[in-house]
Order: sequence, then C-alpha cells, then structure tokens
Amino acid sequence: MSTIEASPEVGHDEHGHDHDHPPFLAHHFDTPEQQFDSGKLGIWLFLVTEVLFFSGMFCAYAIFRALRPEVFEGCSQFLNTKLGAINTGVLLFSSLTMAWAVRCSQLEQHKGLVGTLAATLSCAMIFLGVKAIEYSHKFGMGLLPAGLFAYDPSNPHPDPAGHPPYLAYICAPFALALAGVLVWLVVSAVTGNKFQFAIAKPLSVVCVCFFVGVGLGTFLESGEESADHVDVHADPNGLATASVMLEAEESAAADAAPAIAASGAMIPVDESVLEILATDPTNVGVVSGLNALEQQTAAAGTSTVTGDGAILGAITTTEIDVMTPTTAGVFFSIYYCMTGIHAIHILAGIGVLVWLLVRAVRQDFNRQYFGPVDYVGLYWHLVDLIWIYLFPLLYLIR
Repeated sequence: MSTIEASPEVGHDEHGHDHDHPPFLAHHFDTPEQQFDSGKLGIWLFLVTEVLFFSGMFCAYAIFRALRPEVFEGCSQFLNTKLGAINTGVLLFSSLTMAWAVRCSQLEQHKGLVGTLAATLSCAMIFLGVKAIEYSHKFGMGLLPAGLFAYDPSNPHPDPAGHPPYLAYICAPFALALAGVLVWLVVSAVTGNKFQFAIAKPLSVVCVCFFVGVGLGTFLESGEESADHVDVHADPNGLATASVMLEAEESAAADAAPAIAASGAMIPVDESVLEILATDPTNVGVVSGLNALEQQTAAAGTSTVTGDGAILGAITTTEIDVMTPTTAGVFFSIYYCMTGIHAIHILAGIGVLVWLLVRAVRQDFNRQYFGPVDYVGLYWHLVDLIWIYLFPLLYLIR
C-alpha cells in the first residue's frame, strides 16, 4: 500500500496564511473582519470594568449624600457651575470630533483624520486647563480632602503669598511639553523632515490649547467671585455707617418708650422683676405674661411658641457648621476622588490619541483597518459620559 505525502498548498506560508495577506492583519486572525470583531469585544469588556470601577464611587457618593444632605448642599456652593458647564460643552464637542475621526478613518480621509484627532486632543487640553484653575483656586482656599482640610471662614481668600503656587505646579508639566514640541517643530522644519513636522505641527496647537483653557478658567473664576462674593473691605466707612444706624435705632426706641408706656403695653423687663410684680393679684397682665414666659421656656428647644402662648409645632432642624474637616472634608474627598480619577482617564486618552495621530500621519488606517480609531473612540465616549453624570451630581443638585 503506497502513501502520498501531502505537500503545503502553494501560496501559503508556515502560519497558514497566504502571502498576499495585508500587513495590518495579525497572524492569529484569518480575516480583517475577525480581527475587528475580536478587538471590539475586547474593548467592550474593558469598558464594562471601567463602569464597575466608577460605579463604586457613585455608590459612595449616594451613601454620603443620603446621610448628610446638608453638607453636600452647602459645599456645592463652592463649585463654579460656569466652569463645569464649559467643560461639559468641551467634552461633548470632543465626542463629535472623535466620532468624525472614526468616519474619516473608514473613508481613508487621512487629512480629515489628522484634523479631527487634533481637535479632540485640543478639547481634552482645554478641559484640563479649566480644571487646573478650578483645582488651584480650591487648594488656595484650603478646600482639600478631610485629612488636609484647612478652610477658614473668616479669611476665605487668603494671601497667595502665604501659600504654594498651586497653579504653577499644575501648569509646569504642560509648559515643558509645549516647549519640547515647539523645539521639535523648529528642528523638523529646519532639517526638512516632513513626517516629524506633520506630527509636531498639530501637537503644538494641542499644547497651546491647555493654556487657552487656563485663560478661560481664570476669566470665568474671577467673574464668579465678583458676582457671588461681597468684599467686606470695600467700604471703609462700613463700621461708621453701622454705628450711625445703631444710634438711630436706639434713639427711636428711647423716643417710643413713653408712648408705649402710656398705651399700657408691657415693656420687656427682667423676669425676676415680673415675679415680684406677680405677687400682687391685681397685676393680672403681669401674671399672664409670666405664665406665657414659663410655658415658652418649658417648650423651648422642642416647639415654637407664639405671642399668645400657642404652640405651633416641633422644631426639627437646627443650624450647623458644615465647613469642618469631618463634614466638608468628606465632600471634597469625594469630589477630588471622582473628578481626579476622571482627569487621569482624560490624560490616558490623550496619550492614546497622540499615538493615533502619529499613525494617522503615517496613513496606517484604511477601509479595512480602522479598528484602533474605533476602539479609542468608544473609550473616549465613556469618559465623556462619566462627566455627564459628574457635572449635575456635584455642581447642579443643591
């Protein structure tokens, strides 16, 4: 019995792929469609873990808010809704440009892909610039997490000279990045390296956009302060005005005292004097007034008493100071945790978008291979969606 040894098919390599398979197709995939579907499944699984990660912080927010709603209502007054609204609009526009980038990659519009990716990166940098102003302003006021909380109500805007330059520390890495990209742009232009120049040119605009966000945040923050805060030092004659008003009130009260006495109305006097007068049974009005005072004293702390002695109802709430490390510190701990981790995700997205930008300049993407752009787009949409929830929960719900 003879056997025939099967020879490898012509046109196939040792991995089982034919020689004309595209360079972007990994060897463990048979078709570009299989590679795309596998990558899409992987990114969705990753996004599920991200949702679970942020869900834990949202649960912590809901629990603490349910336990101390007055703390969250009071502390949210320190958050600038204009800055939050601007950042919301910026991220929504970045989702549009990211979706546009995916479409450009599918249609092999290489210049459009580079432009839309650069626009998405610019929006991300503007977001971080505005957030840098917001963070540095709160750091200077002492609105820090519980262990570092140092807000002083008597001096809500301390002298910046006595505090570290928080904004300078935050902006320093971005300033270095801008300087490096500008040097790279000049060197590539001088040497005639068109590929590197095509990368450095949009990246220089992206880095400048961070400082555009800083300027925008500074303008909005200063406007918010002038509108919402009253300068107690603005009127040097304030004390004199108050004293004049007090003297006028005292004079009016002194002038009205004889008229009140003539009308038979009771002038407020010490309670011990009322007790002495009440020993005379003919002083019916004094006895009634003393009884009313005793009834009010007995009900004080639990009820509200009117002038005729009627009890209106129980007092269930009292004013408390929420600006303490154990109260406001908890709010700002949650605030920095949620917004800070979201900012870290923005930075991670910036890194991946720069990688896509380099590949887009190299024209790596085409009608059959646009998966990386699509995957990063899904991640970016999730980051934007998280902020859509953070903005109303922290800034708007009062």
